[in-house]
Amino acid sequence: MIKTKDVKVGDSIPPLRKDVGKYQPILYAGASGDFNPIHIDPEWGKTVGLGGNILHGLCTMAFVSQMNIDWLGDPGRLKKLKVRFVSPVKPEDTITIEGKVVGKEGDAIKCEMSVKNQEGTEVMINVASEAKL
Repeated sequence: MIKTKDVKVGDSIPPLRKDVGKYQPILYAGASGDFNPIHIDPEWGKTVGLGGNILHGLCTMAFVSQMNIDWLGDPGRLKKLKVRFVSPVKPEDTITIEGKVVGKEGDAIKCEMSVKNQEGTEVMINVASEAKL
């Protein structure tokens, strides 16, 4: 677990790379109860112009949360997470999340992250977290 004295503005957070499995949308639908056809039916996703089914945005956001919690060492330390969804994530995409510390005041820190797919396309923008160390 990281300690307040060890964190400095400009520090990088260890990146997280997530390979989105073919069945990830179905697994997340079962966990969340969100069985919207755009997530679980590739043919429906094509019909509505998405080129196939897409991953739930909140599942992608959970990956961002995972990166923060892995670094912080305790889920109770993560106090706030914000994102703006800008591009869908599809099954079999690879998501890379990178972040850095942009502010520190006492034991409170602020971080900013980038979330991109394997093509370098941002799938979220304005990604930020706040934590207490």
